Amino acid sequence: MDAYEEKKAELEALGAKVYAATVDDKEHAGEMAGRGLTFSIGYGVTREQADSIGAWWSDDRGGYVQPAEFLLGRGGVVLGSMYASGPVGRMGADEAIRLINTRERRRLEEEQQPAGS
Repeated sequence: MDAYEEKKAELEALGAKVYAATVDDKEHAGEMAGRGLTFSIGYGVTREQADSIGAWWSDDRGGYVQPAEFLLGRGGVVLGSMYASGPVGRMGADEAIRLINTRERRRLEEEQQPAGS
């Protein structure tokens, strides 16, 4: 999450907003925010909520949701997603920025093409 905080200005310049959610309670989520994170952090994610987004739930250590990351476009369309069953395979801030730039470039190219071509 620190990498997203470091890239927050660049993401905002692209019109992107960052949100996080955790199974932790309000106090522990507040501790994360206290480390300098300025984006919204939801807390108290339940297994039912994790299931609703297709995230993998781990029953060890009292139960928690494994990382699930989504890049949403205009209107809430999922442009990219990453699901993990451990600490490997997370979408980094640089990858998210690259995907946003690529999608935006393609959108602009499509808008510039004549109708029916």
